[in-house]
Amino acid sequence: MNGRRFGKAMIGLLLGALTAVAQAAGGLTAEEKRWLEGVWPVLLFARDSGLPLDVVVQPQAAPDLPPIAMAYIGGRCKFVFSMRGNPEVQATLARIEPELLDATLELMAAHELAHCRRHVGGAWHALPDGHTRPVSTVMNLQQRARHEERQAVRREEAYADLVGLAWIHLHHRPLYARLHAWLMAERALLQDPGGPHDTLAWARLAADGDSWAGPAIFDAALVLWAQGLDAAR
Repeated sequence: MNGRRFGKAMIGLLLGALTAVAQAAGGLTAEEKRWLEGVWPVLLFARDSGLPLDVVVQPQAAPDLPPIAMAYIGGRCKFVFSMRGNPEVQATLARIEPELLDATLELMAAHELAHCRRHVGGAWHALPDGHTRPVSTVMNLQQRARHEERQAVRREEAYADLVGLAWIHLHHRPLYARLHAWLMAERALLQDPGGPHDTLAWARLAADGDSWAGPAIFDAALVLWAQGLDAAR
């Protein structure tokens, strides 16, 4: 294979190796092939790590979904591409510098892989040792349940962002500052303080790239994630 470039045969090999469960009739679009090429290193890492991962390419229009996402069904992770009839694909590309595209797609894929790892490890919504959920005394039970679910999702998104940054630090260190700035801008764009994707308190801890210890991206992210729990309250 010549670098990252591969054709239809190599994409078919990737999908087969990862047990793809859906592929649109007539094959993949050029855009789907390009995004698959971009996330290829992360998917290979998932396969080599033994994570139970399937690649799903949705054949129908999906205008209200993120271009890539992770689902967990029947004990397996589903890495889902929802790119057809989806304006968010072009909106996302417009916010990425062309020379950063491959590294950015890897960051996004590593983010989703973090969700897979948490599910497979039985740690979804769990806090690290020594941390407890803050309990509000001014909310009724229904409000408290909604708030706790919202904050649990926020914590998972924060952990996944840190895994994405850890991947970039390990594999694309010269680009780290630019990719960190891109992620910060993406999160600030949402303008949702305290919401599920308000992960800025965690991302700031990784600003200089010197906080990462060792090549184990999931473990390295856990260290900063725990540090950010108090800062994010």
